[in-house]
Amino acid sequence: MLKIEHLRKKYDAFDLDCSLEIKPSRITGLIGQNGAGKSTTFKAILGLISVDGGTIAMFGKDIRELGAKDKQGIGVVLSDSGFSGYLTIHDIIPVLENLYERFDKAFFMEHVRKFGLPLDKKIKEFSTGMKAKFKVTVAVSHNARLLILDEPTAGLDVVARDELIELLREYMEKEEERSILISSHISRDLENLCDDLYMIHDGRIIMHEDTDVLLSDYALMKVNDAQYAEMDKQYILRFRKERFGYSCLTNQKQYYVENYPHIAIEKGSIDELITMMVRGGSL
Repeated sequence: MLKIEHLRKKYDAFDLDCSLEIKPSRITGLIGQNGAGKSTTFKAILGLISVDGGTIAMFGKDIRELGAKDKQGIGVVLSDSGFSGYLTIHDIIPVLENLYERFDKAFFMEHVRKFGLPLDKKIKEFSTGMKAKFKVTVAVSHNARLLILDEPTAGLDVVARDELIELLREYMEKEEERSILISSHISRDLENLCDDLYMIHDGRIIMHEDTDVLLSDYALMKVNDAQYAEMDKQYILRFRKERFGYSCLTNQKQYYVENYPHIAIEKGSIDELITMMVRGGSL
């Protein structure tokens, strides 16, 4: 569906070198701190910025070869772009009907009503949550094959985020050959939604794993100095010195459960995993 190989983009204080693949029928998350390279990657995929190297293929074609019909198959949400704030939803409906051959007006209106979005109010007067719901509703209303969503839930409360995530699940269930690439710094959203996760830091992908593997096989171990000195460290990905001893991140939880029954082993959250991968030391 989408494949990026060594996408390069260099700014004065930032250098992106990113490779990732979005497979059909999967939701893939891109996680990382603000400034890690998520938005730069998305803008490069969409041809909104020039790049310094690498390849980007979508629907089996180089993105420079995509025609108008191919682009109809992409739904996009970017955090810093959208329709003019002086337009209303009433104004935008005919625009969407002309832009997209497969625009589903009935579906669009159903979700506008469901989300309580006013038809005659200027978008600039929408709340943050209303703007986010509107952007995602537009993205999923023209039967796109691939959604590219940059921080679609940023600034939303828990209920609003849950509503948007449910809409994305419905989008995936409607047709089999659909995919989503979604970024967020709210890792809990992606933990509950994505099939696999890429972690980006300082412009580099530092980890890629299926979400169920992350949740089942990765763990944080809390050990004192003596336990750390004696333990087998071959499956420790990162470690941090703490007041009590050490925190250690492993992707082989069962090995340590079976061989070190007396150490504290915790199921780590995605946030804790990010912190350890970014700030922890490697052996």
